[in-house]
Amino acid sequence: MSRYPEFDLSPIQTQPFVERMSKVRVEDFAKPPAPGRSFAEFLASLPNILAGPEMAEIARSVVRARRSGRAVIASLGGHVVKTGLAPVLIALMERGFLTCLAVNGALAIHDAEIALFGATSEDVVAGLQSGTFGMARETAAFYNETIARGVAQGLGVGEALGQALVDAGAPCADKSLLAAAYRLHIPVTVHIAVGTDIIHMHPNADGAAYGAGSLRDFRILTHQMQGLARGGVLMNLGSAVVLPEVLLKAIALLRNRDPQGFTDFLGVNFDFIQHYRSNQQVVTRVRSIGGRGIALTGHHEIMIPLLAQAIIEGSHAEEAGH
Repeated sequence: MSRYPEFDLSPIQTQPFVERMSKVRVEDFAKPPAPGRSFAEFLASLPNILAGPEMAEIARSVVRARRSGRAVIASLGGHVVKTGLAPVLIALMERGFLTCLAVNGALAIHDAEIALFGATSEDVVAGLQSGTFGMARETAAFYNETIARGVAQGLGVGEALGQALVDAGAPCADKSLLAAAYRLHIPVTVHIAVGTDIIHMHPNADGAAYGAGSLRDFRILTHQMQGLARGGVLMNLGSAVVLPEVLLKAIALLRNRDPQGFTDFLGVNFDFIQHYRSNQQVVTRVRSIGGRGIALTGHHEIMIPLLAQAIIEGSHAEEAGH
């Protein structure tokens, strides 16, 4: 017999199982895989548990937003272009599902290289060893000269780059977000953090042009974000720090202008891992002002095509009256 007393369990109260609230039920389980299943059937087969229904919810929200004339805005990190997803996003733009893109400097560089040369993303380790990392002269010449010229003409960075790619007849412009957006009259705003991009290392880098162009793009983005209120969708796809902070400041301006009216939209964060700022600014802060927030984790090259297909399937089903 132990010298130490044990807790007496005899007085505890139990309850019938049927009176207990259970969060998981068999009717919410996934359906087993089957050959020949359509994408819509696959989406419906996911478990109605945790993240299972959220892809379809985001897609429905995007379709509803565009049907009601509300904005659908995507902020994008450079990895989205590096993983070959531009054609997926261009298809959404062409179908009218995206009304504005906000990107960082890295994405704009990768996108311009794809348009001009059909390739991007150098080997950083090899470049550091040889001392040539970031030293592609054609990239710096096009990017820096285009920004300086465009900003002097009153353009933002995104519009200047898109226009230049279209006017130059870039060989792979059909795979370029910047060029496609310019062709479709969709704003792309570029938010540059000076010193973070390879083109800042070149003698023709113009910090004044970067600053003026990015500030203009910030104000263009803020104007576009007015359309989020009462039913829009704001999606952060792969930016951990810069763009979530830009979005927060735009939200602050819009709340300053209309604290009661700028509310009731969906904030979505897609990332490999859930970072603090992207979740705070795009999910938690949106909820705090009366919106909804969803965070999904996974590889962009899988998750973004799934979302795009879900949006297109949802739109088709709505048109067919299903």
